[in-house]
Amino acid sequence: MKKPILQMKNVSIGLKKEKNSHLVRDVSFDLYEKKTLALVGESGSGKTLTASSIMNVFPSNQIIIQSGNIFFEGEDLLQKPEKELNEIRGKQIAFVMQNHQMALNPLLTIGLQLKEAIFGRTSKEKETLAEYLLHKVKVPEPKKRLSCYPHELSGGTKQRILIAMAIANNPKILIADEPTTALDVTIQAQILEVLYELKEEYKMSMILVTHDLKIVRSIADSVLVMHKGKIVEQEQTNDIFLQPKHPYTQSLLQSVADLECFESIEENRYKVI
Repeated sequence: MKKPILQMKNVSIGLKKEKNSHLVRDVSFDLYEKKTLALVGESGSGKTLTASSIMNVFPSNQIIIQSGNIFFEGEDLLQKPEKELNEIRGKQIAFVMQNHQMALNPLLTIGLQLKEAIFGRTSKEKETLAEYLLHKVKVPEPKKRLSCYPHELSGGTKQRILIAMAIANNPKILIADEPTTALDVTIQAQILEVLYELKEEYKMSMILVTHDLKIVRSIADSVLVMHKGKIVEQEQTNDIFLQPKHPYTQSLLQSVADLECFESIEENRYKVI
């Protein structure tokens, strides 16, 4: 059997100034080439912190990795100096942030921001590639969009641009943190389709951070369910949906079933029988 491209072993995350604080405890998982792993759980479950630990970049400088190992292609990322990590961040492992409003600079055009994300190319090559990347993520009139500022674009378009920036250097792993947050259902489906198609075309592995189990079922190969900073269940996607073992996983699935039932009632409320 092939070795995982990424292995997380007993990783714990906590506050820098509080040794006994544990925001995430003893998380372990394997990610294989060309596969998608979903990190699932409610807000505060630790899934975003777990994903952020892979590149050792957290939303607050008060958060640290307390223990464990994270192996990328057999080498422990936690033992690498910052200079070597910077050669991996954005190039071999890329991150799609959930908040496009914060991720994009309102003072720079989309073209400039895309070109800043591209490494090792001439200025002319970056210009050509930036337009091509917008085309790949299905942004309409990509050449025209290069001269736009973020406030001139819809939320769905800005999310596509973040994806374009993430794939600019053909990474081996793409981490997508709640990539469909605050988007309507139709746009969500389009973004997920883009992510899936890019993963297949570029032969990437993907970690999808989400609270939405309906998304998981359509795109993930395996699922890791987190609750209060711990893994409570980890299985292949079909097994999670067909035979959930942990009560928390069962409750998540039941909430989805209840929601789908409610949506079905709403859809048929005004139909004449």
